[in-house]
Amino acid sequence: MEELLDEVVDVVWGPFLLIPLLLGTGLYLTVRLAGVQFRKLVPALRLALFRRRDTDADGDISHYQALTTALAATVGVGNIAGVATAIYWGGPGALFWMWVTALVGMASKYAEAFLAVRFRTRDARGEMSGGPQYYLARAIPNRFGLVLSIAFAVFAILASFGIGNMTQSNTVAASLEGSFGIPPWAVGVVITVAAGAVLIGGIKSIGRVTSAFVPFMIVVYVLSALTVLLLNLGEVPAALGMILTDAFTGTAATGGFAGSAFIIVLQYGVARGIFSNESGLGSAAIAAAAAQTRHPVRQAMVSMTQTFIDTIIVVSLTGLVIVTTGAWTSGIEGAEMTAEGFTRGLPGEWGHYVVTAGVVFFAFSTMLGWAYYGERCVERLVGIRGVLPYRVVFTVMILVGATTELNLVWAFSDVANGLMALPNLIGLVVCAGLIARETREYLVADPRLISQPSESTLHGTDVLAGRHRDSVD
Repeated sequence: MEELLDEVVDVVWGPFLLIPLLLGTGLYLTVRLAGVQFRKLVPALRLALFRRRDTDADGDISHYQALTTALAATVGVGNIAGVATAIYWGGPGALFWMWVTALVGMASKYAEAFLAVRFRTRDARGEMSGGPQYYLARAIPNRFGLVLSIAFAVFAILASFGIGNMTQSNTVAASLEGSFGIPPWAVGVVITVAAGAVLIGGIKSIGRVTSAFVPFMIVVYVLSALTVLLLNLGEVPAALGMILTDAFTGTAATGGFAGSAFIIVLQYGVARGIFSNESGLGSAAIAAAAAQTRHPVRQAMVSMTQTFIDTIIVVSLTGLVIVTTGAWTSGIEGAEMTAEGFTRGLPGEWGHYVVTAGVVFFAFSTMLGWAYYGERCVERLVGIRGVLPYRVVFTVMILVGATTELNLVWAFSDVANGLMALPNLIGLVVCAGLIARETREYLVADPRLISQPSESTLHGTDVLAGRHRDSVD
């Protein structure tokens, strides 16, 4: 089964399917949106981190809580173990392709968040529900759109048990056993109970928890990584040069001769980049749909900053620590390679503890975010009655993941991620005209994203009232 999944991974994440589709869709949307991720990054960050909410707007959680919920799901094991795995197999050049994936992926993240708010609806409990499982069917109102939406929901539920559950709890258990000798079953019990206590309260409970500790854990991790880089400042220029040159020439990575091939550098850079920031997967759009916002463009701007924070900041710092300290040549893989880099870069054993703490908090927050993504997709397929059973099964699988060898699950996660991205990316390309047109119209009225315009100024689509003038061009 593992060999079969590895073969499927090679096809899905190979040079002829998902890699060109991800990069191509991001580039296409970047052009259609006139580089909105570059032009509006500063006001988008201001809206996300300082204004934080649109008052008197529909939604369940604030802009800021929607951002931290999405960050909770993405700033996880991918930022610690995923970067190291990409470098282990693809060499330092893989980090460059993670950057490229993020820069064009910001346009994809913008587009999917826009559509999530634009076509969101209310569930039986009166809570906002949206994401690709809804907007693919509502924006593409024919059988094709319905098939895409159902396919996304099915694959997202499967992925929630891989990328969002068992791989996370397994990495936490392995890290705590290696650092403190805590048995994996004990770790599994604790995080299962903690996650269950938060999940029972739904998105509002998740939003409160993630908005409290996600920023703190990111700041601590970033400051620790910056300290390592400052202590190894002389190595930074050479590390950057190696990353840029190896991105196109390849290098013999520690993982073996596979790293010498350019296509392997590209494959691991893009695959682990998406594993980290989830741009194009459509998952973060589910959290965006719950945001209190007066217009889809405003939440889309906030959502695209998630990819910037996740990859351009956190992933970059992790990768630079690994390369500047020489940890990438240590023969260690995954989170242990990152821990080795921090241990070499910081005095004493502090580096190892920083990474262990990062793994615990990052992975726990990822599980919370993905549990919400999964339950929204379950609600789409079988209705609100399926949410509670899903939460119970999801919580139990945390314990299973913590106490089981997961080589199969990692391969399964890559396959599920790729399969859920396919319908979403197709939908983004089809809806590009609608997204671009309404973005231009809104930015004419509010170019600096500082006002809260009335409905009469909002391009005439009656989005706020839930009435949609049209679907796609």
